[in-house]
Amino acid sequence: MNRRQPITILLLALLGLCSNCTEESEYTQGVWQRKSDFDGVARSNASSFTIGDKGYVCCGYRGSNKELLKDLWVYDIDGNYWTQLADMPDEATARHSAASFALNGKGYISTGALKEEPDYLADTWEYDPDTNAWRQMDDYPGGARYGALAFALGGYGWVGTGYNDNTQKDFYRFDPNAAAGSQWQIHNGFPGLKRYYGTAFVINDEAYICCGINNETNVEDFWKFDGSTWTQLRDIADNSDDDYDDDYNIARRETVSFVIDGKGYIATGYSSGVTSDYWVYDPDTDLWSGDADDDFTPLTEASYGGSSRSAACSFSTGTRGFVLLGQSGGTYLEDVYELLPYEEEDAD
Repeated sequence: MNRRQPITILLLALLGLCSNCTEESEYTQGVWQRKSDFDGVARSNASSFTIGDKGYVCCGYRGSNKELLKDLWVYDIDGNYWTQLADMPDEATARHSAASFALNGKGYISTGALKEEPDYLADTWEYDPDTNAWRQMDDYPGGARYGALAFALGGYGWVGTGYNDNTQKDFYRFDPNAAAGSQWQIHNGFPGLKRYYGTAFVINDEAYICCGINNETNVEDFWKFDGSTWTQLRDIADNSDDDYDDDYNIARRETVSFVIDGKGYIATGYSSGVTSDYWVYDPDTDLWSGDADDDFTPLTEASYGGSSRSAACSFSTGTRGFVLLGQSGGTYLEDVYELLPYEEEDAD
């Protein structure tokens, strides 16, 4: 009798088990968790802002005739449910691609466009969640436009760039406490490329601006702004720095961004086509991480059958980030996803 045979079989079994453990231990970082679907009409090019633990969605368009919208909805982030609020007033035109931001517990919608060029808008509206009411503020002084980017920084709102028959790069500072007629002040000095459909996120009292389109090309420059000075950072594509992985291209337009725990996230958008990937920016190293295979994977299981999208919108509380709505081909979307950045998903 061969007494070595059971030992050999056991070793082979253990090797096979270890091999399976290795395969099963391959994970991708970050999991997208589907949340309660948007209760309103599916749409793209909506505007959004966050106040406390609630996210707000307003405006946008839907359908083959690009029906314009002016309704307002709020998402209770902790409760995971939606409530309809007061529409923008009769004096406010329904619009898409408007700039939006939150400041001092109130939300703001400014600029935007009607169905077709050159019907652009310059009016600015304030929403007060305490009274569920809107009031008109000073018009944006840079001229009517759409596709501008916006953020709140240093106790002010900031709106800049955009398109109004020409691509723009100007910036204006908004003070809601100033007297009527003087709420906007120009801020000269942005040295970056002109753009529209870019994005901005704020980390530690500094705004980061990237992406967008200029002359039918996705822009690649990346900037930081502290409320007075602009600083250029590494480009988001084709960088020659050996410490920077330039084998990918983050440049895109109609993307969204949000912040979780001091890092910036960019997700979805339009590059050479609609995209589903997401990227993470670390301001301490001025480096991005991500992978073209790290798709918005749970969205592939959604009922519309695809993950890629552009013209979505996003919420961010600083510790939680959400991506919702948008357009994929001719389909307008109504799903909502939260990124759980520290979860791991089995790559198999």
